[in-house]
Amino acid sequence: MTAKSVSNLRVKILNALSDPIRLQLLEYLSEGERCVCQIIPAFQRSQSTISKHLNILYEADILERKVDGKRTIYCIKDKKVFEIIRLVDCLALTQISQLAEAGRILEKSMNDNDEQQSMDKVS
Repeated sequence: MTAKSVSNLRVKILNALSDPIRLQLLEYLSEGERCVCQIIPAFQRSQSTISKHLNILYEADILERKVDGKRTIYCIKDKKVFEIIRLVDCLALTQISQLAEAGRILEKSMNDNDEQQSMDKVS
């Protein structure tokens, strides 16, 4: 396998995980396999929308799909996908923490400026 092939696989997987509906589908399927007939009502989206998102996850080799008569059943192929999501959550939490700290610094700076302006008016 070439470096380009590996890179393409990464992009395919990360792209499949880059949509809120697909992340919600993974969370829903984390509880076990589900038939499309169960998934569609749970998401209140059109059948075509849900099928499109399920197919993207399937094509990225994140989901398995089996046909049982007229029913199509999906399940998570490898639970390691949730490790990826947890790592992204950790990165997001770090960024949120940094933003919160920046907000506290800005707020303190604004309060200090307000106090200085008040003192300047008094003098």
